[in-house]
Amino acid sequence: MPISLLIRKAHRWIAIAFTLGVIAYMVAMTQGTPPAWLGLFALVPLILLLLSGLYLFVLPYLGRRRVGEIA
Repeated sequence: MPISLLIRKAHRWIAIAFTLGVIAYMVAMTQGTPPAWLGLFALVPLILLLLSGLYLFVLPYLGRRRVGEIA
């Protein structure tokens, strides 16, 4: 399986983890002031989403350059 497909699949699962982290933080906010470390549960997947998303964004442009097409 090519690395781009693995990163795409991981990106989807990380998005689910990020969504669950945000939901957990919102539920914790309804219970009072949440601890500061709880926000990291949403921040860590967000950083991973940024990195994998940038890779997936640039991937088509890198593919064109390898083939030799000029856009």
